[in-house]
Amino acid sequence: MGSRPPVAVVVPFRGSLPERDGLRARLRSLQLAEGDSLVVVDNTPGHSPADGPVPVLAAAGHPSPGYARNRGAKRGQAEWLLFFDSDVVPRADLLERYFDPPPGERTALVGGGVVDEVVAPDAPTAARYAHIRGLMGQDNTFSWGEWAFAQTSNALCRREAFEAAGGFREDIRAGEDADLAYRLKAAGWRLERREGASVVHLSRSTMRDFVGQQMLHGAGGAWLDRHYPGSVPRKRWPGLVWWSVRVAAVGLVGAARRRDRDAAIVAVLEPLENIAYELGRSRSNERPPGRRSPART
Repeated sequence: MGSRPPVAVVVPFRGSLPERDGLRARLRSLQLAEGDSLVVVDNTPGHSPADGPVPVLAAAGHPSPGYARNRGAKRGQAEWLLFFDSDVVPRADLLERYFDPPPGERTALVGGGVVDEVVAPDAPTAARYAHIRGLMGQDNTFSWGEWAFAQTSNALCRREAFEAAGGFREDIRAGEDADLAYRLKAAGWRLERREGASVVHLSRSTMRDFVGQQMLHGAGGAWLDRHYPGSVPRKRWPGLVWWSVRVAAVGLVGAARRRDRDAAIVAVLEPLENIAYELGRSRSNERPPGRRSPART
């Protein structure tokens, strides 16, 4: 593998100080070359910056992932920006794998692999479902045809294109990665994938967190469909409810006969995932400047 251009790695964070310490410890294994940089952007009110091998930039001015990522992107001048979330564990050689092969000249976004954490068969229900379902994989959004986008849970972005597009929107809670991708594609840029450049997503372990995550995604989906009509169409409630009842009933009967916990989990959580997402569409996705919010979303 030949030489590659420098990369600025930006990891937005919102949570407790012990969680931040854990994140910084995980990131120490990431292999950086000359010209690369790494920063955790702490979007939590009251937290201070920190120095060290994994520096922390305090950026609590506005509670949104787009705001945090934009603040981190402004540090340095590396040709490429690598964004991934604080709840993932990157491969040590992640940066090298993104350039094998190098992105095309008109490629602005490269979606890396996102693998849901492997958990034991007796793991908490929500975590086991995420593993079975591949809940956070890039296939979930690259399969959207003309509306495909790279999820910034793990995505490489060309700085030139990023800055020309104005970066991420800072006034929304979710969907900022899709919005950026759609603006970049409208400007003539392309998307690519590098499944080998992968991270492991640490799954939600409680049902409350699982449902909250799906509702947040639903709010982002509704916002996207209003701004990009046809991108995330709404499902009809009568059909969704009937489908959910039928899938759950048939799945649970089959799972009981086979004594198959995984099948039972899918039978219940697949309908719940879809219902929570659609319920989330009724929630606001906007975060006006100055609005306070809990430390977790």
